[in-house]
Amino acid sequence: FDPEHKKVCQDMKQPLSHYFINSSHNTYLIEDQFRGPSDITGYIRALKMGCRSVELDVWDGPDNEPVIYTGHTMTSQIVFRSVIDIINKYAFFASEYPLILCLENHCSIKQQKVMVQHMKKILGDKLHTQSPNTEESYLPSPESLKGKILIKA
Repeated sequence: FDPEHKKVCQDMKQPLSHYFINSSHNTYLIEDQFRGPSDITGYIRALKMGCRSVELDVWDGPDNEPVIYTGHTMTSQIVFRSVIDIINKYAFFASEYPLILCLENHCSIKQQKVMVQHMKKILGDKLHTQSPNTEESYLPSPESLKGKILIKA
């Protein structure tokens, strides 16, 4: 391991799409993907290890509260809001570069509105909401997106 790579040593002013991104799939699963438990500790571990892209499989939950789990399986469910709280707390623990939330959305419009309310309220100014510049043909750079959380759905 080259100790020089312990810190970012690349030019981070290129478009976001020019980089490989440390990502996590089924971040919420801490064991088996068909019947294992889902837990927020999966997000804490991934973010502490430097992941810059985490997955949230979101489904309609009881009492108009979206839940995260692998649909059509026996995995346990966690409340979407609690995952957003943890992401808010640990998003920039290991890196100040942007975090991408990959939302696999299976929710009704009603619960999608709840998701948006939670993300706006909890993530606040960290949430990147600026529309893309139609005059530019590239994505913004990681440097320009420091401290921001992006939504990919």
